Amino acid sequence: MEDLKGKTALVTGASTGIGAAVAIAFAARGMRVAVHYNSSADAANQVAETIRKAGGDAFTLQADVRDTAAIRECVGQTASRFGRIDVLVNNAGSLVKRVPIAELDDALFDEVMHINARSVLAFSREVVPLMRTHGGGNIINVTSVAARTGGGPGAYLYAGSKGFVSTATHGLARELVGDKIRVNAVAPGVIQTPFQDRFSTPAMLESFRTAIPMGRIGSPDECVGAFLYLASEQLSGYVTGQVIEVNGGQYMP
Repeated sequence: MEDLKGKTALVTGASTGIGAAVAIAFAARGMRVAVHYNSSADAANQVAETIRKAGGDAFTLQADVRDTAAIRECVGQTASRFGRIDVLVNNAGSLVKRVPIAELDDALFDEVMHINARSVLAFSREVVPLMRTHGGGNIINVTSVAARTGGGPGAYLYAGSKGFVSTATHGLARELVGDKIRVNAVAPGVIQTPFQDRFSTPAMLESFRTAIPMGRIGSPDECVGAFLYLASEQLSGYVTGQVIEVNGGQYMP
């Protein structure tokens, strides 16, 4: 993956879990990385420090992805620091909370959709002009196996928001292909991250595990290869509009 050296990536939600693993893996291949976070400043700083100790170039920046102005500032800071953005990874997301349909209110709907769906379009809208200026780029969205299955108990809203991301990936890929901007997505299955620690009980995780043909829950590092593949023009230059499933066989399209 020599073609990744010297390129710049903005990874949203990069303080923990899959985002952190991707940021570190990108830097290990010679990329300069903007490590975005919302509230986990210490964890984000640790990711950036890990990259710098290994000889890489990284910095952290904070933005609430529910705030469009903050997203615009986040992209601007990355462009000011690195001069360009070659790869955007739209990883930031949250289930917020599990609720039965009878308890769903408009405020929760708006919050989940803003975090998981609107933020993807807002970040993409801000980076596209930069990518066009530099002759192209690469957007990698993070959806979920829940977009295919409807999600676990009380997670239908999260699943729907990720379904939006998957569908928008196809549409953006068609719109931006003429600008040499590829748009793809990675759909993780059940991955052991702080996300699961927060939103899934041990009993839920065991139930999820038994539905996975590989018989185990995945790790963030096991998702990294899909991102490296999609970020590399050498490996995936003829790939756009695709959703790569990384789920241990839980869902086989």
